[in-house]
Amino acid sequence: MLAGIEVTEVGMADGPNVLKGAIVITGASTGIGRACALHLDGLGFRVFAGIRNEKDGKALKEGSAGRITPLLIEVTDSASVAAAADRVAKAVGSAGLSGLVNNAGIAVGGPLEFLPLPEIRKQFEVNVFGQIAVTQAFLPLLRPARGRIVNMSSIAGRVAFPYIGPYSASKYALEAITDALRIELLPWGISVSVIEPGDVATPIWKKSLAVAQKTSQSFPSQAVNLYGPALEAVTVAAEKAAAAAIDPVHVVRAVEHALTAVDPKTRYLVGPGVRLRAILKKVLPDRLFDQLIVRSIGLPGRSGV
Repeated sequence: MLAGIEVTEVGMADGPNVLKGAIVITGASTGIGRACALHLDGLGFRVFAGIRNEKDGKALKEGSAGRITPLLIEVTDSASVAAAADRVAKAVGSAGLSGLVNNAGIAVGGPLEFLPLPEIRKQFEVNVFGQIAVTQAFLPLLRPARGRIVNMSSIAGRVAFPYIGPYSASKYALEAITDALRIELLPWGISVSVIEPGDVATPIWKKSLAVAQKTSQSFPSQAVNLYGPALEAVTVAAEKAAAAAIDPVHVVRAVEHALTAVDPKTRYLVGPGVRLRAILKKVLPDRLFDQLIVRSIGLPGRSGV
């Protein structure tokens, strides 16, 4: 939400593709996941696209080059994850899995003071525990192929924004998990990368806004009195960000590079202004950076109370 400077585009893989074979992508019904599934399918990968209903799977297959296999998977359901892993294991056999893209995610927003704890837990169930569960289930298939893991984080995993605290917290957690996993899997040559996009044109934000509005209906009147102006400012800022959001293709290119490059990056910052945000967060004192956030969004300042 800070002023952008330029769109950072990650180029195609350096040199020849070093990985071909089967890829699992979670959260492939819409947005970034769908775009990744279709793109990798077009490159010749056999894509197991994680979806939550048959309708989404049919739509994916119709738009594909023919190598997409819809994979019913609910990342918060251990039985569903186990069944999906078993299905993929039978399909790929001893060849194993060339890549896993942990893309499934949701966004929970609102003032932390009044957000129901079940909503915050749901945020972590999907964005954190769900990613761990999927990774645990598919690692035995990645190991023989020296496959790669790509975790979909966000610039919010480096810079926490007000009123999407649970989302930012879940992405911070995913960053830590990625760092730990990258070192733990070194003995098997399994690369682990994290993608950190800025604002991307996907349905997740429209969905999260609808959920936030529904959740806010259960807030006490005190919440409106305390946070009403701030929430209005955040809504306006979110609408502006959505209007300027980049096409998912920029994120797709980063995912492709992470899966195919001879020397993949550990982190991919993607989008306008994300590198600047990361640098400012690192070098500026916290309170000065806080003021930049307040001014860029148009939040109410300190009341003196």
